[in-house]
Amino acid sequence: MIRIAELKLPLSAVEYHPENHTEYQPTDKLTQLAAERLGLAANAIAKLHVHKRSFDARKAELLAVYIVDITLADESREAALLTQFADHPHVNPTPDMSWKPVGQAPAGLDERPVVVGFGPCGMFAGLVLAQMGFKPIVLERGKTVRERTKDTWRLWRKRELTPESNVQYGEGGAGTFSDGKLYSQIKDPRHLGRKVLTEFVTYGAPPEILYAAHPHIGTFKLVKLVEGIREEIVRLGGEIRFEQRVTDVQIEEVDGQRQLVGLQVLDQATGQSYALPTHHAVMALGHSSRDTFAMFYERGVAMEAKPFSVGFRIEHPQSVIDRARWGKDAGHPLLGAA
Repeated sequence: MIRIAELKLPLSAVEYHPENHTEYQPTDKLTQLAAERLGLAANAIAKLHVHKRSFDARKAELLAVYIVDITLADESREAALLTQFADHPHVNPTPDMSWKPVGQAPAGLDERPVVVGFGPCGMFAGLVLAQMGFKPIVLERGKTVRERTKDTWRLWRKRELTPESNVQYGEGGAGTFSDGKLYSQIKDPRHLGRKVLTEFVTYGAPPEILYAAHPHIGTFKLVKLVEGIREEIVRLGGEIRFEQRVTDVQIEEVDGQRQLVGLQVLDQATGQSYALPTHHAVMALGHSSRDTFAMFYERGVAMEAKPFSVGFRIEHPQSVIDRARWGKDAGHPLLGAA
């Protein structure tokens, strides 16, 4: 396939039905633009898929900007076309964005890996380990997302804090109570973000997150999505244990190397502590588990502080921002809030 970027159409060319929140891609118009870019007849393109759609509001006429992947009716011509446009910045081979497992659990696996934390990192660590057949054990110090939602609303409305079940701790992580923004400035040459977005759609996120330039899911859809990922991990043989807090790591020296041999875990529901043997643990702690980080430091676990930025927030009425960003098209249902 061939990927073509910077195909532009006026906003009016994009069909949107606000009653069912459905966007219909202007495939015929995009096919014509793609054909013109490559110097082909439109019927030479057998299939067109919209990879990304964004908006350019820098001029008075707002434009929808597309990146598309095309398949030619005669696929044998693609190599020659790519050679012809080798120096064109907006014509390239379509990259392989499929996720490829890095391994597979051996038959008769006798020790399961442990994932500590069930925020975004822990969820996807658990999911991919389960998909590779490792049947992970996931430990989360907080509660299930439904119970946690009740505890969080109780904090916000009644100022009653549940220390281990709130915005910071619990299934889904801190982002569960955001609106689910899914974009960043991080370069992703291995297309791992595509794996994340595809899984989100599988478990209930709107399909448009796969092509929208600045996608978001929405808080109320996130809860069901998180539950869906949990259910899939369990279906594949994994185990999720809630209200389980790691209090210590068991490390032994083997052939001059310090190795993890187990975790000490507190069952916060019963108050009982137990040892969980494992040589492989993913510490997906987030940034709020200060007690766990302190314990790691005391045990000599190597850690490195990451850089951070500090900013401030200025609030304006949304309508002001929309007019500043979208101009005369502010309020168009497809654009939403700027």
